[in-house]
Amino acid sequence: MIPGENKETTKGRFRWQIGIAIILLLAVAVYIIKLISAQPEQDYKKPEKFTELDIAVVAVAATQGDFPVYLTGLGTVTALRTVTVRSRVDGELIRVAFKEGQMVNAGDLLAEIDPRAFQAQLMQAEGQLIRDEALLNNARTDLVRYKTLLEQDSIAAQQTVTQESLIKQNKGTLEIDRGLVANAKLQLSYARITAPITGRLGLRLVDQGNIVHASDTNGLAVITQIHPIAVVFTLPEDDLQAVMKQFHSDEDLAIEAYDRRGKVKLAQGQLLAVDNQIDTSTGTVKLKGQFANEDNALFSNQFVNIRMNMDTLRSVTIIPAAAIQRGTIGPFVYVVKEDQTVSVRPLTLGPTEDEKAAVLEGLQPNELVVVDGADKLREGMKVKLITRDPTPSSGEDSSLPGNKIHQDKDQKSGN
Repeated sequence: MIPGENKETTKGRFRWQIGIAIILLLAVAVYIIKLISAQPEQDYKKPEKFTELDIAVVAVAATQGDFPVYLTGLGTVTALRTVTVRSRVDGELIRVAFKEGQMVNAGDLLAEIDPRAFQAQLMQAEGQLIRDEALLNNARTDLVRYKTLLEQDSIAAQQTVTQESLIKQNKGTLEIDRGLVANAKLQLSYARITAPITGRLGLRLVDQGNIVHASDTNGLAVITQIHPIAVVFTLPEDDLQAVMKQFHSDEDLAIEAYDRRGKVKLAQGQLLAVDNQIDTSTGTVKLKGQFANEDNALFSNQFVNIRMNMDTLRSVTIIPAAAIQRGTIGPFVYVVKEDQTVSVRPLTLGPTEDEKAAVLEGLQPNELVVVDGADKLREGMKVKLITRDPTPSSGEDSSLPGNKIHQDKDQKSGN
């Protein structure tokens, strides 16, 4: 009891203290009850222990067959010939006879320049030629007359010699006139601009009504030859010896052009030429292939992937590239044994092509290799096996991991 405090105040403080203590005790009791009641629920939700038997993998059987060996390179489609069509004379462009992007043959009319000035020059040259021919004929007639008079000793011999020299001068003048006529005809022919090669025209560079000059650098249009067409591509210098050996043999080296993704085959052709030096900055050598391009699948300056068939491995073991794992031991695969366990098998690999790989050593045909789920595996683990048909009947590629979903559904429906 506090000095100076009456009994009623002391009793009131005491009651408050007891009330607070009771509330604290009730709160502790409620917390303990909730903790005890929640324990069975947590035990119930505890995840089951994961077993090795639950690991499902997709496996396919290794096959045996012939495996083509390709060299691949990046290339650019290049026209065999590219010509910028220019005017050879000056004048007004009075007609454009082609459409942009049109296919033209050599000799087809492309444009016309006003020919009147050249026709006038031709008329002048032809008139001068006629005049000089008449002078020559007159000089020849005079020479005949002079010779007759010389026989009669009526004129001096010098006059006959002079007349003969005049005839020679007239002949020279006549040849000059004929040259002027030929040149005038040539200039007149240049007023008609024709295609020098067969190919495809580009966009028009000059419109009708403009004055064109022989010194213009842009020209009227550009023609590219696309039948046949070429592809310039590069290969590493390490492959050069093998390429040259095949190139100098009697058989043609077949090459294939694929699109930017390397999935769609665009054309097939043959190796045409190999450059005479290696690019020291990249360590590559340039090669040129030629394609018929009858379906116009290749376009000038198009980017393509080139595959060159160099050799074929006979009767080798072939597996999907997805089955190959890599580690400290090098490339390896997980082989599924008869007891449904997996074993690590190191491999000696050959070339890889179209998501398939050739195995030179380490694996036999018909052995099952894991292509999906290998990241969870260890040596000797038990697996739940899902096999695939290596030769699907439909257009769908059964070697793709995405087909596992459909096969899982089929297996469940069968169960």
